[in-house]
Amino acid sequence: MSREDFKSYIPASKKIPELTLKAVIVGAILAVILGAANAYLGLYAGMTVSAVIPGAVMAFALLRPFKGTILEVNIGMMGAASGEALAAGVIFTIPALVLLKTWTEIQYLETTAIALLGG
Repeated sequence: MSREDFKSYIPASKKIPELTLKAVIVGAILAVILGAANAYLGLYAGMTVSAVIPGAVMAFALLRPFKGTILEVNIGMMGAASGEALAAGVIFTIPALVLLKTWTEIQYLETTAIALLGG
């Protein structure tokens, strides 16, 4: 397919909602659910899985009854992916700090604050 023949799924002239409250809520819910599932899997099996594809399917299923657009599904999917990445960062970093005896005990509020601030 040449560049001249390409037709965008959503043309630039069409205005459809993207960053809406329902998309953000669905993204936050999926981030919590898939982040918790990934944290459990990572601590139990020592590996994590990507939450992008399940997040896309679940965001589509959750937004479909509310007439969600494909761009809103994209926002929900990215929420799920960010929750998974946040969980993976925490579950692989915190146990290493405990094993290295940098942390003698896990500070739950400090750990949560560090994770939520992105670091």
